[in-house]
Amino acid sequence: MQSNRVKIQQVADAWYDPLYRFAFSLSKNPDDAMDLTQSAFYKLTEKIDDIRDPSRIKSWLFSVVHRAYIDQYRHTTKFPKDTIDSVPEPAEAQKNRPGDSADCEVVLQALQTLDERFRAPLALYYLNDFSYRDIAKALEIPIGTVMSRLRRAKDQLRAILETPAKQNQTIPFRKEVRHG
Repeated sequence: MQSNRVKIQQVADAWYDPLYRFAFSLSKNPDDAMDLTQSAFYKLTEKIDDIRDPSRIKSWLFSVVHRAYIDQYRHTTKFPKDTIDSVPEPAEAQKNRPGDSADCEVVLQALQTLDERFRAPLALYYLNDFSYRDIAKALEIPIGTVMSRLRRAKDQLRAILETPAKQNQTIPFRKEVRHG
């Protein structure tokens, strides 16, 4: 039992932050991202004895978060609810918030307009440095589909960012390819 706690702690130390960032890129809400991340680690505590290959824990955790997000998304679209967060801030409060930058805000807004099936691989690749193979395992899709979705996501994001209103705020993309 003690060794399982050590294993879980080591996994949490290594993957908590990347998993949270991925959950946040999907949910767009820090509280939901925290819930998704904690849920994944809770499931890990239940399944730790069943895991035979520790090298698959990373992909398994990201798959759990992705599936939980999809379940949550389906539930909220069936049963929408209004929260205090959905009420817009007064115009004065939105101006010059600390930590905001034009580039970051523009890219985040553009990223949020993408469909989840394109947003998830893009977030895993660029924010979490996943390889194509790792993305395929985490999202449970073929590598060819990963490559196709990344290309389409980048094209869509580029088109959004290169609209005349945002002409001077384009973001360069990495050009290297990670297959392994």
